[in-house]
Amino acid sequence: MAYALESFDEEFFTTAPLSYEIDVNVPVAPAQVWAEFTRQNTLDWCRALRSVNYTSPQPYRPGTTRSVVLAPGIIKMDEFFFIWDEDAEAETFRHAFHGVSANIPGLRRFGEYTEVTPAEHGSRLVWRFAMELAGVGLPGFLSGPIANAAFSTVRTDTIKHFAQC
Repeated sequence: MAYALESFDEEFFTTAPLSYEIDVNVPVAPAQVWAEFTRQNTLDWCRALRSVNYTSPQPYRPGTTRSVVLAPGIIKMDEFFFIWDEDAEAETFRHAFHGVSANIPGLRRFGEYTEVTPAEHGSRLVWRFAMELAGVGLPGFLSGPIANAAFSTVRTDTIKHFAQC
């Protein structure tokens, strides 16, 4: 069964009740970082994810869709990208999605914002996660630490991945 999630705009990434941000420099050129985030089965370096696959044909742009399965394979979500900006000449890239549906109840809104820009030695990667729980969920003092623990593995895995590229 699929549970519908509510859409939102870019402002939600700063106003969400629950959020997490990864802001790191990685020793890889922006175009290479972007290529890793926009390839089929992206994020395969993250232990928290089983699969991430684009369900729209290239070229990707606003309106692109993607399906995600979290590890160990129980939670699934469909996503809709409402931002997709690529400026190869300036080496700046960004995209953002909101969840469309999930196979479990409990989420009202969920999304990610990813931005890649040049840094002195490689790239700066800013990756924001934003969510709002629906109905009766875990209280904030529990859900915050659980989400932070999950997202911290994504951060660690991402830094390790780009250090090896």
